Parts: sequence; structure tokens; C-alpha cells
Amino acid sequence: MIRAEGSTPAAVVPPNLPGADLVAAGIAALRRRDFTVDALLVAVGAPRLRLAGLDIPDAAGETEAPELALYAALRSRGGADAYSQYNALIRRLVSFERALEAAQRRETASHRSRA
Repeated sequence: MIRAEGSTPAAVVPPNLPGADLVAAGIAALRRRDFTVDALLVAVGAPRLRLAGLDIPDAAGETEAPELALYAALRSRGGADAYSQYNALIRRLVSFERALEAAQRRETASHRSRA
């Protein structure tokens, strides 16, 4: 498991999932109130990640529109291909979310079959 820096057990990110490195780094950055690209990406996915059981720090008040803040951060660090970078990051986030949800379904099914 990848543990986000200063995290609680609910913030443990399964390392074998696609994009786990970005999510763990983003959670750690959000805990530090450091709004890096990874942190903003996690803020974009926060509602779905919370539903999946991860402890995602609240970025309210700092990033009212994390999608726009993420795009602006990408533009400021490299400019021309920010749109492509944004889309690639969103795809990695969605892949992580889907893989996490699928792993949870498998775990739930496994627990049910043992009962």
C-alpha cells in the first residue's frame, strides 16, 4: 500500500492500481495545503475518491473549481500542450477510480462468499 504522507489508514492507496502514484502524491500535497498538479488532480476526483473510501482532505475555499485550477497550473508550467496534459491526467485519474471501485467490488464479493 502507498501511504500518503501524514495519512490515516483510510488514506492508504493500493499501489498496484493505475495512477496510484499520482493519487498518493496528491493526497500528501493536499494535507500540506500545497496545491500541486497532483493535489489539484485529486481535488478534481475528490467526490468519487471519498465515495470509494479514501480520506481526501477538503480543498474547499482554496480551489472552488479544481478543474480550472489544474488546467491553469499546467498552462503556467509549460503552456502549449496543457490541454493534452490535462486530458491525460484526467484519464489516469478515471482509470484509478475505476480500478479502485472494481477492487472494492471483488473484496466485497469475496467477503460475501466466505459468509
